[in-house]
Amino acid sequence: MTKDQKNEVIELLKDKFSQYQNFYVTNTESLSVEQVGKLRRICFDKKVEMKVAKNTLIKKALENLDAARFSGVFDSLNGVTALMFSDSPKDPAIIISSFRKDSNLEKPVLKAAFIDGEVFEGDKQLKSLTTLKSKHDLIGEIIGLLQSPAKNVISGLNAGRKLAGLIHALEMRAAQA
Repeated sequence: MTKDQKNEVIELLKDKFSQYQNFYVTNTESLSVEQVGKLRRICFDKKVEMKVAKNTLIKKALENLDAARFSGVFDSLNGVTALMFSDSPKDPAIIISSFRKDSNLEKPVLKAAFIDGEVFEGDKQLKSLTTLKSKHDLIGEIIGLLQSPAKNVISGLNAGRKLAGLIHALEMRAAQA
C-alpha cells in the first residue's frame, strides 16, 4: 500500500469516526469469506457500516481526530479488526450476538465499543450493550412517566363524577319510595 493510499484510508476513517457517535471494534479473524459476507449483509440491512482496516491506520485516524478522547480504544487495536459504525448504540451488539447464535460461533469478538464518548472494553460487555436504550426510547419512557400522574388524576376525577352520579341516583330512588 502506497503512502497516498494509506492517507486516503486514514481520511475515510476520520470521516466515519466524525460522522458516527458509536462504533464497535471487532475481531473477525477465522471467519470464512462466506461468513464475513453474511455478516456484511446483515450489517447493511440494519444500516450498520462495516469497514475492515489495518490497526495502524485506524489508530492514526483516531489520533488525528482526538487522541485523548479515543485513547481507551487503542489497546483493542490488534489482530484482524473490523469496525462497525452505527447511529444506534446497540444495533452492532445485537448483530454480533445474533450472528454468533445463528452461526454457532464465538466470532466476531467484541474488542471495544465507543458509545457517545464512553469506551466499553472486552467481549464481556456485549450482553450489557444489547440492552442499551436509545435516546428515543429514554425520551419515550420519560414522557410516559410524566403523563402517568396526569392520567391518574383524570381517572380519579372521572371516578368521582361516576360516584356522584350513583349517589344522586340512590337519593332520587330513596325520595320516590
